Amino acid sequence: MPYWRITLHRSAIGLPKRTKGVLAALGLHKRCQVVFKPVHPQFAGMIMKVKELVKVEEVDRPKTKRELQDERKPDPGFVVEKRGSEMRGALPWAREVGEGEVRL
Repeated sequence: MPYWRITLHRSAIGLPKRTKGVLAALGLHKRCQVVFKPVHPQFAGMIMKVKELVKVEEVDRPKTKRELQDERKPDPGFVVEKRGSEMRGALPWAREVGEGEVRL
């Protein structure tokens, strides 16, 4: 059974109570919150009412909370090769202040 992944992309601050009620009925309360709803005409109508505020994708199955957390984790992007104490003399513009302390 296919599901819709619905993400609240824009805030509902300053919008009518009716619009806020539709978001609450979908289970969306905070920005960037994600809910999964089955593909059904009832939910399609709700999504159309708030189409400017949400992002919708069709997925095969709903993800668990853990899978959503893992999806948001960024790649480390760097590797620490040396510690600060090992960098004495490695940077020409750095000067030693005290024992094991380096200032740039």
